[in-house]
Amino acid sequence: MKTVCVIGLGYIGLPTAALLANRNYKVHGVDIVKSTIDTINQGKIHIVEPDLDTFVRSAVNSGNLVADLKPKKSDIFIIAVPTPFHEGYIPNIDYVLSATESIAPYLEDGNIVILESTSPVGTTDKIAEVLTSKGIDTTKIHIAHCPERVLPGQIMRELVENDRIVGGITKEATEATAEFYKTFVSGEVLKTDAKTAEMAKLTENSYRDLNIAFANELSILSDKFNIDVWELIKLANRHPRVNILQPGVGVGGHCIAVDPWFIVHAGGEDAKIIRTAREVNSYKTEWAIEKIKNVVLNFEKKYNKEPKIACMGLAFKPNIDDLRESPAVYVTRKLLSDGLNILPVEPNLKSSDEFNLINIEEAIKEADIVVFLVAHDEFKNISILDNKEILDFCGITNH
Repeated sequence: MKTVCVIGLGYIGLPTAALLANRNYKVHGVDIVKSTIDTINQGKIHIVEPDLDTFVRSAVNSGNLVADLKPKKSDIFIIAVPTPFHEGYIPNIDYVLSATESIAPYLEDGNIVILESTSPVGTTDKIAEVLTSKGIDTTKIHIAHCPERVLPGQIMRELVENDRIVGGITKEATEATAEFYKTFVSGEVLKTDAKTAEMAKLTENSYRDLNIAFANELSILSDKFNIDVWELIKLANRHPRVNILQPGVGVGGHCIAVDPWFIVHAGGEDAKIIRTAREVNSYKTEWAIEKIKNVVLNFEKKYNKEPKIACMGLAFKPNIDDLRESPAVYVTRKLLSDGLNILPVEPNLKSSDEFNLINIEEAIKEADIVVFLVAHDEFKNISILDNKEILDFCGITNH
C-alpha cells in the first residue's frame, strides 16, 4: 500500500503527510482552507514547527505530496481533524463525521481508514456507522484508531520515535493498521481495540492535567502562605519518589485542556478527580487575572495613573506559536476587554489578527507592569526589569 490520503493539514495532519511523503508514500493532503492548500503546494508551511518546513519542501518538490480541497482514491485514509467541544464541555465530533462522509465516495475494498484525532470513546465505531449509512460495506475495509502522541516543538522526531497505540474495530483492522505504522515508526506499535485506544489517549492527557492541577493548586496556596512556590517545588522534588510539575497560568492546548472533559462527559459523577483537576486548572487562570487586577489597582492608587501592562507570551506552552485553548490568550483578552492598557508580546508569531503584537524590547521599555504568562526562551535573558512591577506566573525569573 503506497498511497495515503490525509484529511486535515493542521498541527498533526501536515507533519504526518510530510513524513510519509518523505518515506516514499504518495500522499494526497486535504484541507478545507484554500490558503492552506496553496501554501503547502508552494512547498511552504502555515504553522510553526521545527524541521517541518524542510520536510514539506522536500515532499512537495519530490512530487510525493500534493494538497487539495477534495479527497481522492487511496490505499490508506488518515483523519486528523480537530475535535473541540460544544458549550458546556460536550464533545464535538462534527469534523470527524464530516471528514468521514467526505472520503466515503473514494473508498474501495481493502482500504484502511485511520482516525488519529483525539476523540471520545466510541468515535471510531461512529465512523463505521457513518460509512455504513453511505452504502459502504465496512466488513471489507479496515477501520482503526491510532491517537497522535506528539509534543508541539518536537513533532517530526516524536512521530517516528514514540510508541503508538493502534486499536481497530476488528482484529484484522488492528493488524493491518499496525503493519502500516511499523513502516515509519521506530517506537513500538502496541495493539489493542478501538475503544481502549481512544481511552488511552484521554487517560494520558487527564493524567497530565491532574499533575498540573496539583502544581497550580500549590502555587495558589504558596501565595496565600507567602511561600516561594518555585523553591518549594525544587525542595520537594529532591525526594526520590516526588516529581511535581511546574505551575503556570492554567492549562492550554488542544489536548490537555480539552480531552479530560470527554471522560467527564461520558463518566458523569464517577469522574470526580478528573473533573476537579479541570476545575482547578481553569480556576488558576481566573485567579491570575485577579492577581493582575489587584496589582493594577495598587499601582493606580500609588502613582495616580493608568499603568501599561506587558503580557509576555500568548502561546499555550513555551517556544511554540500554537494559541489553541491558551490560558495566556484568555488572560490577555480579558484584560483588554476590561479596558486595561495591554502590550501583548509573542515572539513566535509575526502577526496576529486579534492582538497588536509588540516586540520584547519595546514592551519592557514601555511597561510599568510586566506579567510573564509563558516561559519562552526569549524571556529568560531579560535583565532590564528594575523599577517594574513583576508578576511571574511561569517561573521565568527563577531560571
